[in-house]
Amino acid sequence: MPILSRLFAGKPDPREALRPLWHTVVKVSRAREWYAACGVADTVAGRFDMITAILGVVLLRLERDGDCARESALLTELFVEDMDGQLREGGVGDLVVGKHIGKLMASLGGRIGAYRAALAEGKDAELENAVARNVTLLEGHGPEALARRLRAFAGELEAIPRAALLAGEIAR
Repeated sequence: MPILSRLFAGKPDPREALRPLWHTVVKVSRAREWYAACGVADTVAGRFDMITAILGVVLLRLERDGDCARESALLTELFVEDMDGQLREGGVGDLVVGKHIGKLMASLGGRIGAYRAALAEGKDAELENAVARNVTLLEGHGPEALARRLRAFAGELEAIPRAALLAGEIAR
């Protein structure tokens, strides 16, 4: 039987090594502080905004390492897999799931670009503008608190060694 198992066993999914990081991204994005202290709307849109913000900051951290392109791609695939499941669970049919995923990926890419520029510049006003454009905030809440917290989160990620980050070891 072991011979047959080896013959017919598929190759291991390379994304599995990054699944703990993906779960950590989701966990961090659901932290109460974003919603209670920073004014992110606790809605489907607000939660998506936070997942893309946290994932974007993590991907930017991996990008700065220079040799994490494969890991970044695999982590992004886990995002797509999760969003695909969420859309289907929400009742989106097979014929249009791909179109929705394309829009979500375009949204993620645009947000990463906005956060990349804002975090690299180190200018609070630019990050606040990126947050204002890309995150659903509760009425009466400005982007300042969230921008400060995202910048602090990016700084926290810089202190985490690459291997620990890829393993999802983000202290929160």
